[in-house]
Amino acid sequence: MKIWDRIEKTLVGVLGLTALAFALWQVVSRYFFPQQSISYAEEVIVYLVIWAIMIVSSQLVRTDSHVRPDLVLKAVPAGVARWMEVLNCVAAIVFCGALVWYGRQIVEIALLIDEHSASDLRFPMWIYYAALPAGGLLMSIRYVIRLVGFVAASGASAVQLGRPGGHELPGLD
Repeated sequence: MKIWDRIEKTLVGVLGLTALAFALWQVVSRYFFPQQSISYAEEVIVYLVIWAIMIVSSQLVRTDSHVRPDLVLKAVPAGVARWMEVLNCVAAIVFCGALVWYGRQIVEIALLIDEHSASDLRFPMWIYYAALPAGGLLMSIRYVIRLVGFVAASGASAVQLGRPGGHELPGLD
C-alpha cells in the first residue's frame, strides 16, 4: 500500500509541476520571448490538472477526505456509524463503477472517431478522456479496501473506522 501511495503522490506531483512549468513558460514567453510562446499551453495545463485530480481522488478515499456527513456520523452510535460507512462504500463503489463503465465508453468512441483537440497540438482526446475511468478504477479499489476493512473490523477498530477522522484502515501498510 505504501508503494501504491508513493506512486500516486509522485505522479500527481510530477503532473502538477509539469502544469506549473507550462504555465510559467507561457507567461514568461508571452512577455519576453513571444516567438517561443506555445499556443496550446493552456490546453496542456488542463489535461495535466484533470489527470492529477482524478489520480489524487484515490488518495482522498484513503484518507477519508471525500465529502461525507461527519456531523451525522458523530451523532449516531458507533455501530450505526459503521454500517452507514458500509452503505457509503457500497454506493461509492457503484458510482465509481459507473465512472469506469461510461468513461471507458467515452474513450472507445474517441478512439473510434479518431478525435483530436482543435488546437495546433492535435492531442488525441482519448488520452484526456481516459482520466475518468482511470480515476474511477483507482477510487473503486480504495473503496473496496475500505469496505472490506469495515466489514472485517470488530470492536474498537470498527468504532474508530466509523468515526470521522478515523482515516486510514489500520494494518494495511
